[in-house]
Amino acid sequence: MMTPGSYVPIGYLPVLFMMIAAFLFAVGILVFGSFFRLRRRYSETLIPYESGNDPIGETGERFSVKFYIIAMLFVVFDVEIAFLYPWAINFDNISSVAMISVLIFIAILIAGYVYDWKKGAFDMYHRRKRQ
Repeated sequence: MMTPGSYVPIGYLPVLFMMIAAFLFAVGILVFGSFFRLRRRYSETLIPYESGNDPIGETGERFSVKFYIIAMLFVVFDVEIAFLYPWAINFDNISSVAMISVLIFIAILIAGYVYDWKKGAFDMYHRRKRQ
């Protein structure tokens, strides 16, 4: 039989406090910024800004397919780190089968990297500037 009040998960109380602290911090930073930011508006602050380049051309311009190739490469290598991190943490305790599987995984990734390099996926920005 449960007594009144025993259904409250006391173990989650620190999580609740952390969520409240994170919310108050986010709201506090926004309020602090609204009071202390510069309010001068001039033409340079009102234009779109991307990677230090002045905006030129149409706003609805289509991107090259190579842009998406670079984006996919970034995601692939980002996921690679997510898969390799647990192996790196337990490096002292992994078996030889796990070590072989890691080496196969890295070999496949290196093969993909070399393939992309040979296809010129990493040369897209250099070619664009030369044209």
